Amino acid sequence: MIDLKGFSVSTYKGIESITLENDHIRCIILPSYGGKMVSFYDKKVKYEWLYQSNQDFLSIPSYGADFSKYDSSGFDEMFPGIDPGPHPNSYKMIPDHGEVWTLPWSVTPTDVGIEMEVKSPTFPYTLKKSMRLTESGVDIHYEATNTSDESFPFIWAPHALMKLKSETLIDLPKGLSQIINVELNTKHLGGWGTLHSYPKTHSVSTGEPIDLSRLEPMETSTIEKFYFNEHLQEGWCSLVQPDISRKLTYWFPIEKVPFLGVWKTRGGYRGEYNVALEPCTGVYDDVYLAEKIGKSSSIPPYGSYTWFLKIDVGST
Repeated sequence: MIDLKGFSVSTYKGIESITLENDHIRCIILPSYGGKMVSFYDKKVKYEWLYQSNQDFLSIPSYGADFSKYDSSGFDEMFPGIDPGPHPNSYKMIPDHGEVWTLPWSVTPTDVGIEMEVKSPTFPYTLKKSMRLTESGVDIHYEATNTSDESFPFIWAPHALMKLKSETLIDLPKGLSQIINVELNTKHLGGWGTLHSYPKTHSVSTGEPIDLSRLEPMETSTIEKFYFNEHLQEGWCSLVQPDISRKLTYWFPIEKVPFLGVWKTRGGYRGEYNVALEPCTGVYDDVYLAEKIGKSSSIPPYGSYTWFLKIDVGST
């Protein structure tokens, strides 16, 4: 049983949960389920930003579980990689969507929020995150510590699925003009490695113009995942919901989190409709590949790597 004085400890869909709440924001976290954030509720407009599945009860995944077999709603941490495959140091296998989304995190109260920690059973690292609410959102500070005598390459990304509406807009810093598709045989973006201009391009199957900064009308069998080929020049990205006149923005340090991916599910994955902006420390999901092409990040020997993610909501 979690013992946190001053915080609400309850049960969410059958799993013990922690609620962080003030007059503006309510967050619900499941420490035993990979530290997953299952709710990010905007009280000003009574709006749940995170995608919600229709499951009444959740089951906690075992280590190395297939991500597609478990609940995909909410915000899961992806670390130390995303795609399953060998780590470039030891060649030990990184599980699907990384390790930490399946592992239980310890929780410690702080003066302003909570601190959570998880230690890898396979690789030489510990990952910590501290969370505190603000008037407009939540601040999350991360520290990954390497317990070995060689640099540890990794990819981190927040796999936070948001509701997908046809009105939703993606708002990004200037200077992003080209994307690379990393899904196989997609309807509109083609095969893995296909390049497109951003935001305006054309469907490879229909030839029709596409604006990638908009969430196109619902379809029955479409999924998309792409990365921007350019490094971010500013550390932010936003989803705009015109129907409620609100905008959700991520803030992060571009010297530590220089890349950005976008995931869109328009019915093609389990019949779901959601979208994720994924600022990340490395690209193309596979940390072995990322390290080989110089597009991963690394924790120094017996050192640490720190970064932050601030999630803010406000009026448009």
